[in-house]
Amino acid sequence: MSTPQISFNFTKLVVADLDASAAFYGKVFGFQELMRVDAEIEGRPIREVLYAPTQEGGATFVLLTFLEGPRPAPGEVILGFTTTDLEALVAAATAAGAKVVDPIRTMAEMHLKVAFLRDPEGRLIEAVQMLG
Repeated sequence: MSTPQISFNFTKLVVADLDASAAFYGKVFGFQELMRVDAEIEGRPIREVLYAPTQEGGATFVLLTFLEGPRPAPGEVILGFTTTDLEALVAAATAAGAKVVDPIRTMAEMHLKVAFLRDPEGRLIEAVQMLG
């Protein structure tokens, strides 16, 4: 079995007011919105704003809000990694002490597979494998 290729790919800043934060980051830093996505993490509905990378090959900046439940603590982020073998990455992470909080699922409309993990200290990690 070959070692999967893994790269740091995006940061998700968890915010309380998505529209106000989107206006701020767009105006101040010139981020160009690519799309908005509604999904779930750990059974909680979320909404995200994804921005175009600011340079070729650069990481993507994402704003995320939980639509229900408690507001996030300031400083909350979700680290995003892409890989060529999501199953192998999830297996390696769990062997190293991570917990799977959302198992691998396919999001056909976005042409990817995704899983959410919590590292040994409880921080969220989103792992993605692009399809075709």
